[in-house]
Amino acid sequence: MAKVIQKRTLETRARLMAAAESIIAEGGFDALRVEEVVLRAGTAKGTFFAHFKDKDALMERVVGARIDALLDDMEAGPPPRTIDHIVSALTPLCAFMESERYLFDLILRYSGAAAVEEIGEIAETFGRQQQVFERWLTADFFRNDVPVSILAEGIQAFLIQSVALRFCALHAEQARDDRLRHYLAAWLTVPSCA
Repeated sequence: MAKVIQKRTLETRARLMAAAESIIAEGGFDALRVEEVVLRAGTAKGTFFAHFKDKDALMERVVGARIDALLDDMEAGPPPRTIDHIVSALTPLCAFMESERYLFDLILRYSGAAAVEEIGEIAETFGRQQQVFERWLTADFFRNDVPVSILAEGIQAFLIQSVALRFCALHAEQARDDRLRHYLAAWLTVPSCA
């Protein structure tokens, strides 16, 4: 009996997630409404709330899965050997994060930086980003006078800063990749002895 209930629970959650993905594909993340999700999934509103605390909890799961897929692609490729390679490797993640202001705000809110009570899917992807970046930096192509963990945190911080400035009217004219390239060159290049 428990297996039947668990199977039905997983199927219901999958229908809710598929409905959410469909709505997002049609109208973007900002278009997602609980009422539309339950209508498309063929469930009651109470069923939705039995699976997700609120709309943001559903969004966190969807967004976390998408970021994980982007990180899978980053890990599948060869480690970057230049600043330009790093910028190219980060471009799909940056493009996703800046695709909608609402999405970027949600990512920041659930990144762990906003003291969310529980660690969720998005916060876990930030930890995973850190690990991916650390692996990139173990080669001798970048500076080694600073711990790799600190360098990786810098990449993450500059990535967020570059995307955030895309939403700023005063800085939106500069291309994100150019800004990111500038930051990373200053951060990861071996300092010259002067």
